[in-house]
Amino acid sequence: MKNRIRKGDLVEVIAGKEKGNQGKVLRVLPQKNRVIVEKLNIVKKHTRAGQASQQGGIIDKEAPLHLSNVMLVDPSDGKPTRIGIKKLDDGRKVRQSKRTGETFN
Repeated sequence: MKNRIRKGDLVEVIAGKEKGNQGKVLRVLPQKNRVIVEKLNIVKKHTRAGQASQQGGIIDKEAPLHLSNVMLVDPSDGKPTRIGIKKLDDGRKVRQSKRTGETFN
């Protein structure tokens, strides 16, 4: 599956418990077809005290979402859109919104 979502993109969740929420992509995990989105899909992790952190406890962290459950948000109107690849005259490839035709990068 060709990954058209990159780190730093604004995405909207289209399925699951976080449906309708938007956030910035923190990491893309291409081997697993997953993304980690800022402040979405929060899970609790129980940690033990150790060398790195002197205090144990429960921390909140973002869990990965599947790529099929997120869509890139069109910057012109803030709505989710499908993405296509457009080849420019100088040979560069850019991402393009299927709804509005606007290019990303």
